[in-house]
Amino acid sequence: MGQKVNPISFRLQVHKNWDSRWFAHKKDFGRLLVEDIKIRDHIEARFASRPTIARVEIERSANLITVTIHTAKAGVVIGRGGAGVTELKAELEKMASLPVRINIEEVKRPDLSAKLVAENIAHQLERRSNFRRATKMAAQNTIAAGAKGVRIQVAGRLNGAEMARREKIIEGSVPLHTLRADIDFHSARAALPGAGIVGVKVWIYKGERV
Repeated sequence: MGQKVNPISFRLQVHKNWDSRWFAHKKDFGRLLVEDIKIRDHIEARFASRPTIARVEIERSANLITVTIHTAKAGVVIGRGGAGVTELKAELEKMASLPVRINIEEVKRPDLSAKLVAENIAHQLERRSNFRRATKMAAQNTIAAGAKGVRIQVAGRLNGAEMARREKIIEGSVPLHTLRADIDFHSARAALPGAGIVGVKVWIYKGERV
C-alpha cells in the first residue's frame, strides 16, 4: 500500500489549520478559490529567485482580505521604506474582489520550515550541486535547528544519470502515523537542463503536540 497521504491534511483540525480560512456560498466558492490560487501564485512568482516564502495564509471577512506572508527574509518582502509591500498590495488588489491587507511575519528558524528546506535543496540542484551533499547538509542543519527528525527524498535523473532513481536520507525519527506528531511537509521541483525534473520531498518532525 502506498503512503500517499499528505501529513499536513492528515492532521487538519487535530493541531494543523487551513491556509485559507473563509466561508462562501456555493455560487461564489469557485471564483474565490481561483482568486486565492492567483494570489498565492503571484506572491510565489514575485519572490521566486530565492526561497524566502515559507507560508501564505488568506483570511476573508465581509469587506477585507487579509494576506499573511510568513517569510525567512522580511526585509526582502517589505522593501526599502515599505515600498515592496505597497507595490505588492496594489498588484493583489487588481486580482482580488475586495481590499487587501498584508501582514508580514518573520520565520525565526527557516531550517524548521519544510517548504524553505525543500526549495533550498531544489535551488542547489538547479545550480548543479551534488544531491547527496545538498540533502545531507540540509538534514544536518534541520536537526541542529531543533527538529526531532527529518526525512528528505529526491527522485529523478540524479547528477544527470541516464536512469531515474530515488534516494532518501533520514535523520532522527519521523512518525508519520502518529496524529499528535507535529510534522511539516512540502515537495518542490528542480528543473535541470538536459536531465528533466528532479522532485524533492521533505518531512520535518518537530515533536509531539499535547
